[in-house]
Amino acid sequence: MLGGVEMPPEERLGLDIKRAEQTLMSAKSAALRDSGLTVAQYAALSVLAGNPGISGAALARACLVTPQAMAAVLKTLEERALVARSRHPWHQHVLETRLTDAGRDLLAHADRAAVRIERRLADEFTAEERQALRDLLARCVTAIRRAD
Repeated sequence: MLGGVEMPPEERLGLDIKRAEQTLMSAKSAALRDSGLTVAQYAALSVLAGNPGISGAALARACLVTPQAMAAVLKTLEERALVARSRHPWHQHVLETRLTDAGRDLLAHADRAAVRIERRLADEFTAEERQALRDLLARCVTAIRRAD
């Protein structure tokens, strides 16, 4: 018993969820190695491809990282000329971020590798099971966010 709450180890789901997440990130990291991108950089480029002009803060939210972590990712991507940042025409304190041609090309290369991982995962389940898994994971998020 820890902190007055008893729960048998076999009923705890946190480690299983973390193991699946870490295995996925490790596989994606290995798949992206050839492109020279980290998983975080790949995620940022992917979101930028569908959201040109997005702010760093919005990009951080979409990639599920802190604004500080995203600032570091964007700095590296900008230094590699994979993204370009410019001031928003109406909101001078907001920097818009867009993929460069080099960023789009590298994303296409990296995406082919990353999609193989996602395909392997998706192929393990039927369409109904994939939806059920998404629903169960959404319930996990809701349960974790619920206040005691």
